[in-house]
Amino acid sequence: MPDAAPPFLRIERVSKRFGTVQAVSDVSLTIAKGEIFALLGGSGCGKTTLLRMLAGFEDPTAGRIFLDGQDMTGVPPWERPVHMMFQSYALFPHMSVERNVGYGLKHEKMTAAGRAARVREMLELVQLTPFAHRKPHQISGGQRQRVALARALARQPKLLLLDEPLAALDKKLREHTQFELMSIQERTGVTFIVVTHDQEEAMTLADRIAVMDRGQVMQVGPPGEVYEHPGSRFVANFLGSISQYDAVVTSVTGAVATVEVAAFGARVEAVAIPGLVTGEALTLALRPEKLVIHHERPEGVNVLEGEVKDLAYFGKDSLYRVILPSGQLLSVHAVNASRTGDRRPDWYQKVWISFDPASAILLRD
Repeated sequence: MPDAAPPFLRIERVSKRFGTVQAVSDVSLTIAKGEIFALLGGSGCGKTTLLRMLAGFEDPTAGRIFLDGQDMTGVPPWERPVHMMFQSYALFPHMSVERNVGYGLKHEKMTAAGRAARVREMLELVQLTPFAHRKPHQISGGQRQRVALARALARQPKLLLLDEPLAALDKKLREHTQFELMSIQERTGVTFIVVTHDQEEAMTLADRIAVMDRGQVMQVGPPGEVYEHPGSRFVANFLGSISQYDAVVTSVTGAVATVEVAAFGARVEAVAIPGLVTGEALTLALRPEKLVIHHERPEGVNVLEGEVKDLAYFGKDSLYRVILPSGQLLSVHAVNASRTGDRRPDWYQKVWISFDPASAILLRD
């Protein structure tokens, strides 16, 4: 069996300190050619600092960065096969869309005809050919985003860095543009690294996600893996809605652990994690969409009785807050799959909540 291809981008134990502030701490990552990789985290987690080191705008305090086999240490930004697309898009307001796209090509070793052909190719790629002669203020926010993307791709970088690329767009336009970005990346084959604080954006766009906190990478993996199998309480809490409860292991039988949850006043079953021992204290985490709400008590394990305390109807789904006999509130998301289907629970009704053991997440850290 042939050896796996070496990583296109390798980040080796990179750290960055600003005075007494440790912005990035001992980060190591490998990214494949043609991958869309997301750096996800809250403000101040170090994701943009890491992006700026990849671009060459900041030098690492420690560690090394290799791109396509080349050590980037000491290589200035203008000599790196990297382009960074900023959140503001940084378009020239006095230039047409066409001239904005071609601006970065003026110092390339190309003929005028070659530059014009490249600009036409990029405008076609982002579907802006009819808007070539308009100024940035004469097009929409989503179109300005595509102009910035076309300009970034015009120089054919090996690596494109996108810093909160969709933050300036409204929700519907942001959702539409996410799929446009994915389509453009697939057609060009350029490796994208996207910095975002928006978990839905990262999970929609990226092949893999690195969740960051306080300068460190907490977990790396495909979106589904990181969401369904978080490695820590922080990652579980950061991605999506989740409720966490103190629990104690009462028994382990094969792949199933039984845990006592004081907040439920009951024992529940969950898929065991390696090394569990009876009496061990840990955290049980449940996502609202994994819970099922019933009018009548269902058969099976992990059934909790309660009363609907609050109800929010969102159209496509509803959020219930159910109070248990212990006084604990449990959030449940229910999809409204039918207009005239099953009767929905109402305020102050007695209900039962159930969940599959595979939907219960056990966490140590």
